[in-house]
Amino acid sequence: MTVEGSHAKGRTSWYIPDAYIPPHSSGELESHESICVLNCLTEDADIRVTIYFEDREPIEDILATVPGRRTRHIRTSLLSKNGETIPVGVPYAISLESSVPIIVQYSRLDATQPANALMTAIGYFG
Repeated sequence: MTVEGSHAKGRTSWYIPDAYIPPHSSGELESHESICVLNCLTEDADIRVTIYFEDREPIEDILATVPGRRTRHIRTSLLSKNGETIPVGVPYAISLESSVPIIVQYSRLDATQPANALMTAIGYFG
């Protein structure tokens, strides 16, 4: 692993326990959420995403890559594995395992009402 300077920026394990894709939108904006990943290193970050549910088995090993010294906003509604996707209107949680240290933020735009709400939080790192 390439570490720039004396300290790696970020962590390799991240957790987002409260995720939810709103089932509908009102107005011009679409309700959505994103996993926002920052890779400060020169090496690409190969990420394995696992989606956990309350009442079913997880969707495991969804692969994503964030090139070195780049950011990527991963729309959770576009994540899939073997044709299985995250259903809308269902609470779930996310874990990410990265090949290099990264920084993870989670954002949700709730456009279900005319007064939109934007929520964002830094993921929990382990």
